[in-house]
Amino acid sequence: MKLIDQIDRNNLPNHIAIIMDGNGRWAKQKGMVRVFGHESGTKSVRETVEACAEIGIKNLTLYAFSTENWNRPKLEVQTLMKLLVKSLKKEIKTLQDNKIKLTAIGCLKDLPEKAFNELKFVEEKTKNNEHMTLTLALSYGSREEIVNVVKELSFKVKNNIISAESIDESIINKHLYTHDLPDVDLLIRTSGEQRISNFLLWQIAYAELYFTDVLWPDFKKEHLIEAIKNYQNRERRFGKTSEQLT
Repeated sequence: MKLIDQIDRNNLPNHIAIIMDGNGRWAKQKGMVRVFGHESGTKSVRETVEACAEIGIKNLTLYAFSTENWNRPKLEVQTLMKLLVKSLKKEIKTLQDNKIKLTAIGCLKDLPEKAFNELKFVEEKTKNNEHMTLTLALSYGSREEIVNVVKELSFKVKNNIISAESIDESIINKHLYTHDLPDVDLLIRTSGEQRISNFLLWQIAYAELYFTDVLWPDFKKEHLIEAIKNYQNRERRFGKTSEQLT
């Protein structure tokens, strides 16, 4: 039996989010500069995206660049932005062939003009694809996202657009960057680190967390499948007891 056939197709996570960590350490282990790790990591992105499409995952969100990443060495940031443009141009065929819609969340206006324009071009080209939604978190920070929601809702209350009493979870969801996406079911982080790093803090409230020691450039289809199998062996109670579920 193939590894992929061990997955229960009736119990798939609707939304997988991945913190792609370990590119720099992977490169260092090989005596290379950090940028080489980021370049190699794009191969894992392609394989993971194609595997999710094959398995039937409807939503995949990748933590590609955080708001804090702007503080990295200038050369590394510049290289990452160039790599983003190159990858978007290169992968548009993969997206179209697999009927994948590309979207992005974060402070996108902070991106260099060339990267921003290429991103918008690919979003427009793939907007009608319905097999899967791939979301890139770029210049993204969850606390900043939540602060923006508070500001927007405060403005609307102040100007009598909505009442404070009407604010509930659904209202907040509609004001998040991810308003078109369901909550995360499975959060994967590579490289052995076990923290969230300011990623989708609201959206992962009931997500299953999966940490693997595999560095991102070494993350392959089989590692994704193992994560999904692990997810399927967990009991998701959402505050209820096991007895209530049965």
